[in-house]
Amino acid sequence: MRNYEAIKSFEENENDEDLEIGKQEQQHDDNNGSDQISDSATTKLKNKIMNKIVVDECSSSSSIKSQRLLSLDVFRGLTVALMILVDDAGGLIPALNHSPWNGLTIADFVMPFFLFIVGVSLAFTYKKPSCKVDATSKSILRALKLLALGIFLQGGYVHRVNDLSFGVDLKQIRWMGVLQRIAVAYLITALCEIWLKREDIVNCGSTLLRKYRYQWALALFLSVIYLCLLYGMYVPDWEYEVPTEPSKAPSIFSVKCGVRGDTGPACNVVGMIDRNLLGIHHLYRRPIYARMPECSINSPDYGPLPPDAPSWCQAPFDPEGLLSSVMAIVTCLIGLHYGHIILHFKDHRIRIIYWMIPTSCLVVSGLVLDLFGMHVNKVLYSLSYTCLTAGASGILFVGIYLMVDVCGYSRMTSILEWMGMHALMIYVLAACNIFPIFIQGFYWGNPHNNLVISMSYFTII
Repeated sequence: MRNYEAIKSFEENENDEDLEIGKQEQQHDDNNGSDQISDSATTKLKNKIMNKIVVDECSSSSSIKSQRLLSLDVFRGLTVALMILVDDAGGLIPALNHSPWNGLTIADFVMPFFLFIVGVSLAFTYKKPSCKVDATSKSILRALKLLALGIFLQGGYVHRVNDLSFGVDLKQIRWMGVLQRIAVAYLITALCEIWLKREDIVNCGSTLLRKYRYQWALALFLSVIYLCLLYGMYVPDWEYEVPTEPSKAPSIFSVKCGVRGDTGPACNVVGMIDRNLLGIHHLYRRPIYARMPECSINSPDYGPLPPDAPSWCQAPFDPEGLLSSVMAIVTCLIGLHYGHIILHFKDHRIRIIYWMIPTSCLVVSGLVLDLFGMHVNKVLYSLSYTCLTAGASGILFVGIYLMVDVCGYSRMTSILEWMGMHALMIYVLAACNIFPIFIQGFYWGNPHNNLVISMSYFTII
């Protein structure tokens, strides 16, 4: 505020001096009857204008630097670190692995954290777009780039570690994935921020809600559509194929359903929509429910099928499907609201109060919904899961904000801040196996004699 007042007083003094110079020039013209401004007055006026331009550039550049929220980068870096930990240690420690179906583990917070962070960032990105059409085209282009990158990395073209095959059959390419879901949520939320907000002045919580009421209406609409489809659509019987030996015909399994409102692994609407719209051959082939006790003797890890395993255990199922991505958009919109609070309120205490009110409501709502039968389920992205993970995102964000931006303990989190500023690069290299696959490409004599497989062998020993 002091800097603003100093700049404001400087500008007012400059305007007064410029006005005085103009009056002197006008008086000089009237007295001498000349049409030209004196050289001394012109030089002085140019110097004043140049000094003012320099000050404006310096103040604008410093304001741009100060607008970067360190706690947001730290939060993003912490999420990336958590993702790497889950991918590397999830198979060894069940608490770090995804829940096979209902329930919540540390790994199940990673995706909502990313979506929440995207929403907060979009509040800054499209705060005051100079041209809404240009901003819309840029958001669409960014979403398409992220979507294409996700299909390339998770569609099957990039093989898994120790799988030395190359390329992907377009008949079986996976269309959805982590980056694809983020791209969809990014695009819808960006369009909301560009087009669905009013020009009202925000000075309290009620005016904040009134300014962005159309965005909240969209979040409510998406939630209602999701619930109506999840509990109202009819799921018929279906079947799928499991390939066997190349010379033999694939095995065909039939799954009996004929129900509505089922949220189990076999007969839920989320899987039915993906099978009909995306195609069953384009879904994730290692379903998360294959780690359930009904489907694995090594549960909660993958393993051989039990003798009495149900027919749906080997069926493809995409954890980032179409209907579940609808609620992912809602998580992104909730994060957008937290970003709006940063933009419109500068006092730390006010920000924390306005953050903790929806955070508390979300956590309580998630727990109550789970208690009354709407179970927390990451794969279905249930409403209780949306509320609980969004509330957890708010709690963690407020804690990091207090530590980094309020108390100033940024040196302790410098590594996480760097990881947050390079999150996509780290995700591509570490989580998508690009770096180990690159190392694996150099071998000795036989493709299996590579550094990655050798390190895995010595780790097992």
